[in-house]
Amino acid sequence: MAPQRFHEQFEQIQRSMPDVPLAMGPDDSAEFIYEKGYVLVRDGEDARVVEDTVRAHFTAEPDLVQDNVRRASPQTNRSGITRIQVGDPGEGDRAGDRPVAHALRALRESEGRAGRRLVSRNHLVSIAVNSCPGDEPAPVAAADGLNPAPAEGTYDAESAIGVLVVDTGLMRDFRSSPLLAHTDGDAQIKECDDDGVLQQYVGHGTFIAGLVAAVAPNTGITVRNSLNDAGAILESEFGEKLFEAVDAGGWPDILSLSAGTSNGRTDGLLGIEAFMRELRDQRTLLVAAAGNNGSATPFWPAAYADLPDYQDVVLSVGALRGDGEFGACFSNHGPWVKVYAPGERLTGVLTGFGAPMPYIYQHSTYDSCRYGFGYACTCVSPRHTGVLSEQGGSTKPDQVMFEGLAHWSGTSFATPLVAGLIASHMSAQQESDPRVARYKMLAANSGYAEVRGAHVAALRPGTWRPVPVLPPAPRS
Repeated sequence: MAPQRFHEQFEQIQRSMPDVPLAMGPDDSAEFIYEKGYVLVRDGEDARVVEDTVRAHFTAEPDLVQDNVRRASPQTNRSGITRIQVGDPGEGDRAGDRPVAHALRALRESEGRAGRRLVSRNHLVSIAVNSCPGDEPAPVAAADGLNPAPAEGTYDAESAIGVLVVDTGLMRDFRSSPLLAHTDGDAQIKECDDDGVLQQYVGHGTFIAGLVAAVAPNTGITVRNSLNDAGAILESEFGEKLFEAVDAGGWPDILSLSAGTSNGRTDGLLGIEAFMRELRDQRTLLVAAAGNNGSATPFWPAAYADLPDYQDVVLSVGALRGDGEFGACFSNHGPWVKVYAPGERLTGVLTGFGAPMPYIYQHSTYDSCRYGFGYACTCVSPRHTGVLSEQGGSTKPDQVMFEGLAHWSGTSFATPLVAGLIASHMSAQQESDPRVARYKMLAANSGYAEVRGAHVAALRPGTWRPVPVLPPAPRS
């Protein structure tokens, strides 16, 4: 991911979270975003060890201020972690954070003796992953229809499969779509800014719910708005939000999650450790997006699918490009990604049914995807321009009409297709255990695709239609 494109989206997320100074890491590589000035630790004895060790290390370093080292959040909570301040979050720039780096370094010896991690950055968990999504939604005429089209089947309240979507919430008019008749949950907190510009990732949760419903008619779908800051949340808050989501309606059959982060490690996220342990003891299957970095680096929580204790608990999903034969250019990949599904230029429900709604829309396009496929992508700085803008670039946002449907691309949308296919299998086979249904469905699946030269398992809904892969745009 080019730093220029990463910085553009970084600024958008920072504007949505103005009270949380953020930095890029590690070493400005744009692999992840984290909170400046703070680290995460398990509460209890680990927190005491970390606080004492960091304070001693800072005291011995003349350029560091040990007076900044203090607890910054309750010592006990359900997620089992606490934040410790190690520096002034207002100092320095977004390229890194010396106090956090020194705090991590100070614990290396203690972690070596303990044989486990004691401390972590407070990562930003995001739909945008490294803050450059596959693309943004583009309006589609209703006559073009959904892709995938709604599967045949009926809804039965007694046997419906429960699917929980932890995302951005639902658009205010979502009930005007017949497809979402059996969907409920939280409203999108703010659809437009004060100038009427559609907020980043608005409609994301609605779009995902529509994909689940299209593939699996016999589902009861609940959408939570846990990711309401441009589709992002701090790791320190993520575990609590996941617990709140399942507390509100009980543990679902399937939890569909299209957000995450890399962290440079192979042992998961400290902030959701407690949630993942409790998930393991439930019957819920977590279906998680593999991320849009175009990278083989583990992306959490999807990469839990490769850890021995969680292989039955988590299914990680990568995206296929429009023709369904190869991996999408943006999709993360590697042995920790267990299945792929269509994720490029899907057509789903966004908003505006019955009463078309004009939006001022900061649409964008990147004229040639970094791997050679042309489609809308938020990758041009300093100002995005594209198919909905005047030729040659516009300094003014566009007013466009969403009449219900949109195109959208990303592993975000491959994920609910897989969640829906598992739910559909459960209904058809009268299978009550989603984890068993996952294995049976994959065992019966004969579909494969090619991703970076590797043959991988691929699930393609029967009502999904391939779309042409555009040739690369000429480079200027």
